[in-house]
Amino acid sequence: MLPIGLMRDPSGVVVKDPDMAVQGRLGLVFQLFLQLRSVAKVMRALNERDLELPRRDRYGDLCWTRATLAAVAAILKNPAYAGAFVYGRTRFRPPKREGALPQKAPRPMEEWRIVVKDRYPAYIDWPIYEKIRSVIRDNRAEYMRIKTRGAPRNGELLLHGIAWCARCGHKMYVRYKGGGEYVCNHLRTQEGQPTCQHIRAAHIDAAVGDAFLTALAPAELDALSRSRRVQQQTNNALRSSAERELERKRYTAALAERQFNRADPDNRLVASELERRWEAALNDVRAAEEALARQTPPKAITQVAISKELNDKVISLTGRLPQIWGDETISDAHRKALLRCLIEKVVLDRGERDLALARIVWRGGAVTELEVKMSVNSVTRLTRGTEMRERLLTLARDGVPDDKIATILTREGHRSPRCADKVLPITVGRLRRAAAIKVTAQRSRWEHDDSYLSPPELARRLEIPVNWLYVQIRTKRLLIDRQPSGAYLFPNTPSVLHAIGDLRNHVIAQLDLRICQPNKEGHQHG
Repeated sequence: MLPIGLMRDPSGVVVKDPDMAVQGRLGLVFQLFLQLRSVAKVMRALNERDLELPRRDRYGDLCWTRATLAAVAAILKNPAYAGAFVYGRTRFRPPKREGALPQKAPRPMEEWRIVVKDRYPAYIDWPIYEKIRSVIRDNRAEYMRIKTRGAPRNGELLLHGIAWCARCGHKMYVRYKGGGEYVCNHLRTQEGQPTCQHIRAAHIDAAVGDAFLTALAPAELDALSRSRRVQQQTNNALRSSAERELERKRYTAALAERQFNRADPDNRLVASELERRWEAALNDVRAAEEALARQTPPKAITQVAISKELNDKVISLTGRLPQIWGDETISDAHRKALLRCLIEKVVLDRGERDLALARIVWRGGAVTELEVKMSVNSVTRLTRGTEMRERLLTLARDGVPDDKIATILTREGHRSPRCADKVLPITVGRLRRAAAIKVTAQRSRWEHDDSYLSPPELARRLEIPVNWLYVQIRTKRLLIDRQPSGAYLFPNTPSVLHAIGDLRNHVIAQLDLRICQPNKEGHQHG
C-alpha cells in the first residue's frame, strides 16, 4: 500500500494526492524537521498549532489525526516520499523465547534488498532523505553501540555527545557533579580497569567555543541573514498550513450542515446525530480560526517594511555573535545544536601539569589542535611555575610593588594557577610573603592613565554614590570589562559621563561600555 500523499490513477501510475492540504502538511513536516532536527520537536510544533497529520485508517481511507511521535517518524523515514521504491526494509527477528512468534525489525539502509530511485513523484530529493535518516540516527543516544551523539539537550557542558577520549578512543560521558567535567570510564565499566581520564569542562568549553566563533566570523552576516530567511519560510509554511486546515474544517462543517438539512426532521434519531456532528464540526472551525489568529501579526505591516526592519537588525548584529552566543536567554541546547553544525567531534587529552589538548574535527575533515590552559592547585603544578617564582622573587627583592610584578609577569606569558591568562597580585603577594620578602612602600591604589576614571573618581565627578556603580555592574545594567589589574576603569569622555548620567536617571535601561563608541555628535551608543 502506498503511503498517504501518494495514490494510483486509473491507469496505475503513481501520482501525488490531489488534495493540496495533504501535500502541504507533508511538506511542512519535512521543512520543520530540517530546521528543528528532532522528531519530537516537529511533533510538538504541530500539536501546539493544532495542525493534524493525514493518515490512512484501517480501510485505507484518508483521515486526519493528532500528530504523534510514531506518525512523524513514519513519514520522515519512508523512502517513497523521496521518490524511491524499496523492498526489504524489514526482516524477521528470531523469537527471544521458545514458542514466541518472530517479530519484524528494521534493516539498516545499506542492507535494503531492492532500491529503485526516481520511481514515484517525490516530496523531497534523495540526498535530503539520506540527511534526514542520518540526523534521526545520530539523535539516538546510544554512545557505545552505534557511536551516535544524541540529540542536543539542555545542560551547561557544551561538548555533551561529541567529546572523545584521545587515550582509549571511546566516547566520554559528562558529569555535572562537582562543577562539571568530561569523564572516560568505559574501560572501568566494561573491564573493571581504572578510569582513563577526567577533564574539567569550563576551560575546554571556552576554548572550543572561541574556536567555533572564530571559524564562523567570516560568514556571520550570511549565516544570520540565511537564518532569518529560513525562519520566514517556516513561519509562512506554518501559516499556510493553518489556513488550509481552516479551509478543510469549514468544508467538513458545510458538508455536515447539508447532511442535516437533507434529513427527515421526523426521524429524530438520525436528525439528532447529524446535528451533533454539525455542532462538533463548527467547534472544530472555531478552534482552527483561533489557532490561525494566534499566528497573525497584531498590526498590518507591509512585507517591504518587515523586510527592511529585519535587514537592518541583521546588519546591526554583525560582529556581535560572541555576545549573542553568551546571552543568558540562549538555551544550552541551542548552543550545542549550533556547534554541531560545524564540529563533528572533539578529542580530549588531559596532558601533563596545567595543559590539556583538544583536537577539533570539523565537518569536512579539517582538524584544529588546541592547547588549553587548565586550573591547578599551586604554582608548582604550572608548566613554567618554577621560572615564574624565581622571576617574581627577583623583582620583589628589587622593591617592585606586587601589582607591577603581576603586570610584568603577565606580559612575559605567565599566569596564576587558577587564572588562564594573567598573574593576579594576590598570587604575587602570597609567594613574596612565603619567601619572607617585605616591601616597605607598597602602593595602596592602582595607577592608570588620565584618560580613564576609577569608580571613586567617577562617583566624585558625577556626585553619585560609588556603591551605586558597583550595584549596576553586578546587576549587569552597566556592562564593562575588568582591567588586567582587576579594577574597573571608565573612559574619561563627555559622552560616557552623559550616558552614565542617563542610566542614573533611568533614561536608558542598560549601558554597554564594552562596545560603545562616540559618534559625531558626542553621544554614546551601546
